[in-house]
This record gives sequence, C-alpha cells and structure tokens, in this order.
Amino acid sequence: MKKQEALHQLNERNHTRTTCGLKMLATQPVFGAGSPNATIVFIGEAPGKTEDKLGVPFMGSSGKFLDEMLHDIKVSRSDVYITNIVKYRPPENRDPSTDEKNACRAWLNEELDCIHPQLIVFLGRHAMNSFFPDRKISEAHGKLIHDKTTSLSAEYFLPLYHPASALYNGGMRDTLKKDFSRIPKILKKIEQEISRD
Repeated sequence: MKKQEALHQLNERNHTRTTCGLKMLATQPVFGAGSPNATIVFIGEAPGKTEDKLGVPFMGSSGKFLDEMLHDIKVSRSDVYITNIVKYRPPENRDPSTDEKNACRAWLNEELDCIHPQLIVFLGRHAMNSFFPDRKISEAHGKLIHDKTTSLSAEYFLPLYHPASALYNGGMRDTLKKDFSRIPKILKKIEQEISRD
C-alpha cells in the first residue's frame, strides 16, 4: 500500500474511533496535509477558524506566514507534511485540554510513524510539550533536540515559536524567521549523522 493511501486510511479510521470531545463541536476534522514522503513534519497546536472551514491545516494568517518562511528556505509546502496535535478546532480557538490532546495522541503517533520523517518541527509550546513536557519554549526554540528515548521513529526535533505568536510581535517574528532559517543546515547535519550510523 502506498503511503498516501495508508495516511488516508489511518486518518479516516482515527476520525471514526476518536474519543476527542472536540469532534462534536467542530465543523469537520482537519487531517494532516502534504507529502507522505516528507523529510520534515511540522506539528502545530490545533485548527483555527479558517482550517475548520477548509479542512486543511495552517490556511489562515499563521499559515501564510509559515508559507513565507518555507519560501525563504526554498522549500515547498507540498514537500513537507503539516499536522496538529489535535485534529478539531477548539471553541473560540481556546487551548486544547490535556484530555483532548491525549485523545488525539495515538492518531498523531500513527501519522508520524507512517511518514517516518528525519526532522519533526514543533510550532509552539503546546506541540513541544506534548513530547517534551519539561522544556520551556523560551529556552528551547531554535535548538535541535536529539532524543532516541521517545516512542517515535524520529530522533530529531526542533522547537520553534508558533507563527501566530509572531504575527503581531516584530521581535518574535524576527526570532522565528532566524530560527526557521537554520532548518536547511540542521537537515544536512542530520543526514551526515545518519550516514555515519
């Protein structure tokens, strides 16, 4: 079975089975989107109003900024995979609860195991803390984490500030763009380490 079909089936299966309470409140699920063969997976927090309407992650103003940063490093959205820790929009864009995150966690893990990326990029503290609960985004942003102890097939993780946090804060925007610009060098470093193993 091709990865694209496998992803489609696991998304449909998890949507049917999920116990996430947000399912009953959202317009529709927002499945991950992009290349099933992606080297990089970006994980955000939760769908917003635009995503809930369109059924595609990062399509609002945060998504436009993400596209801009991808363009700056000469990467197409179609070459990466973008998803969220929860697949349904929380009411009024509130933070997803621990129960809601936990209800979608196995689903997210399945996505990541199917794609098997070299690098997982966390967009914001909620995404990072779902995997590394003791880290602070203010200290971890822009720094590569190499960790073989997670239950995932991936070993390399890069926490970044969420694009939404930088939309109205010039300093944060500059920091995020600077951190983002390191991704190509980080990928080269990962490829060198993998080739040595």
